[in-house]
Amino acid sequence: MITVLVVDDHAMVREGLASVLAADGDISVVGAAATGAEAVRLAAELRPDVVVMDLSMPVMDGIEATKAVREEVAGTRVLVLTSFTERDRVRRAIDAGATGYQLKDAEPADLRAAVRSVHAGHAPLDPRIAGVLLSADRPASGLSVREREVLRLVAEGLANKQIAASLGIAERTVKAHLGSVFRQIGVADRTSAALWARDNLD
Repeated sequence: MITVLVVDDHAMVREGLASVLAADGDISVVGAAATGAEAVRLAAELRPDVVVMDLSMPVMDGIEATKAVREEVAGTRVLVLTSFTERDRVRRAIDAGATGYQLKDAEPADLRAAVRSVHAGHAPLDPRIAGVLLSADRPASGLSVREREVLRLVAEGLANKQIAASLGIAERTVKAHLGSVFRQIGVADRTSAALWARDNLD
């Protein structure tokens, strides 16, 4: 069972999310918070697997709350759920430690899938924000065929071990390829690399 803390300043949204998330029976909403400060307190108390975090809230916004949760509650991951698509806000949320980023008009099944993906350590990102976050002005032509293959699998949400098994190479080789890819495309983490891949690879 995946335990979830829902954070949103609108009561109807919190109740709706609780119903949506619990629909398949493998996700349990263990708490709900109306502010970022309350989210941090409840996350420390309940230690959920995933926090579904709104960004625009009183007292402490979702970006500050995400950073605090990630720093104070080991093992809890954050999935941002918002209507905001501005590049700066998306980037700040990811920099604060958000593992995934989804928009509020997502299909219920897609939201549940995103929660499962975050819980598994992947980085689900709504494809509609990919072009917002990273521009397409860095050429992909410098990447080797193998580096492109590794990057495509990262964009699909696979972990290094899964990529290694898929391509028949050692996990340390995957890490080496990723290090090279990060340097060439100018990113520092898997989330940014996945976004870049979705926007730049054929």
